[in-house]
Amino acid sequence: MGIPATQDKLLQIAVKRILEAIFEQDFLRCSYGYRPGVDALDAVDKLTVKLQFGNYNYVVEADIKGFFDNINHEWLLKMLAERVDDKSFLWLIEKWLKAGVLDTDGKVLHPETGTPQGGIVSPILANIYLHFALDLWFQKVVIPSCSGEACLIRFADDFVCAFEKEEDARRFYEALGQRMAKFDLELSAEKTQIIPFSAYRAPGSSCFDFLGFEFRWGKDRAGKPHLNRRTSRKSLRNSLTRVKLWCKVNRHRRLPDLFKALNAKLRGYYNYFGVHGNLPSLAEFYYHLIRYLKRYLNRRSQRKSYNWVGFKQLLTHFGVLKPYIVHRPKRVRRSFVPGLS
Repeated sequence: MGIPATQDKLLQIAVKRILEAIFEQDFLRCSYGYRPGVDALDAVDKLTVKLQFGNYNYVVEADIKGFFDNINHEWLLKMLAERVDDKSFLWLIEKWLKAGVLDTDGKVLHPETGTPQGGIVSPILANIYLHFALDLWFQKVVIPSCSGEACLIRFADDFVCAFEKEEDARRFYEALGQRMAKFDLELSAEKTQIIPFSAYRAPGSSCFDFLGFEFRWGKDRAGKPHLNRRTSRKSLRNSLTRVKLWCKVNRHRRLPDLFKALNAKLRGYYNYFGVHGNLPSLAEFYYHLIRYLKRYLNRRSQRKSYNWVGFKQLLTHFGVLKPYIVHRPKRVRRSFVPGLS
């Protein structure tokens, strides 16, 4: 983690805008991380559409170990030089990459690899690195060599690749480690795997996680294969751990302030995880949150303050947000043509 000084922040904002103006026209449509106008939910929606309507039967799930800590400075500067012909500009970026970090024991460390997490310019530098190391390689080498369909969806260093043919997936899986090693990156053997993921397999027989969501095949009301998304178990556990700690730390606050802050947290949670079909996971999160809140409000004093009847009245009084779906599937509207029904 590297937090730049105020002067550096202002300069990094300017450099970030220049790099965006240069590289935005180069970034591929499969890239969604740290780009203006797109976010993680756009990546989730795109992957959902690809898997639902494409001919994909296998998914390669990969994880890069310590990506931000292992970016090779020499490679990154070469990548920047492909589009930036300004030595002073490149020297400035190199200076930020090698800036000293004050350790807890008072020593100043000068990193030889990686970008300082916390720096304003770091996200776009990381995105540029994977644009050259992964995106272009997949687009120009992997896809043309496949005998079936293939696609890549990437958000920062989290990415998923889908393939129609098993041999294409295995060939990519074997080549991916070598490609990442060329740029001094290492894949996590435990988290990198080939997953059979077809609509024609038994419903729920395989699943994978991406950006906090679990993807698995199921059936719709008509009995046809349908791709379901829900909050991943790991993400749900982490969210409940954080909200439990928040209830414990904030139980002393005045109730109007406490519930105002709680609603802000719930609104942010629903805005991300409130996708179509994920209402049961939202309800599970809400169920545990309400019980944590009741437990810690009753510990504000030695005397128990609320039973369930009184606590539900309290929730109603302060208008605590119940689970709701924010992102519904987009439907194509049929335009009316006079004379046709």
